Amino acid sequence: MGVSGTGKSTTALLLADRLGWPMIEGDDLHPPVNVAAMRAGRALTDADRLPWLHAIRDAMAAADGPTVVTCSSLRRSYRDILRTAPGRVRFVHLVVPPEELQRRLAARTGHFMPATLLASQLATLEPLAADEDGVDVPVAGPPQEIAEEALRLLAADEA
Repeated sequence: MGVSGTGKSTTALLLADRLGWPMIEGDDLHPPVNVAAMRAGRALTDADRLPWLHAIRDAMAAADGPTVVTCSSLRRSYRDILRTAPGRVRFVHLVVPPEELQRRLAARTGHFMPATLLASQLATLEPLAADEDGVDVPVAGPPQEIAEEALRLLAADEA
């Protein structure tokens, strides 16, 4: 989880590979109307996100066993929807300084999420609360190190 540009897809691919689990790319489940809105520079509302969150939850429920899923999961209420999927749902919040996010988004091509929407995502973001099942992972270093740190923190959280 995290705002656009944190490296969710890259990290999820590495985690899925390391764990031997399938991956669900949340961006692929956005309804076309959401993609069009973001391309046009319009921030999604909670009502816009609801069908998308339900589609992700349904894909999680349809998966045969554990799955790595990418989703911004910006608000606790969004995470609450995802937690209704069967099984244990844990979150890895990728934390990147805003200046670095801006740099990454300015350099990114071929994605429907424009850099102009970063401020709205940051304003919407509700970090994981102490009672939520997840970990915050500072994004510093190469992607493989980020994935390894996520696994280390998740394991330490189990202890």
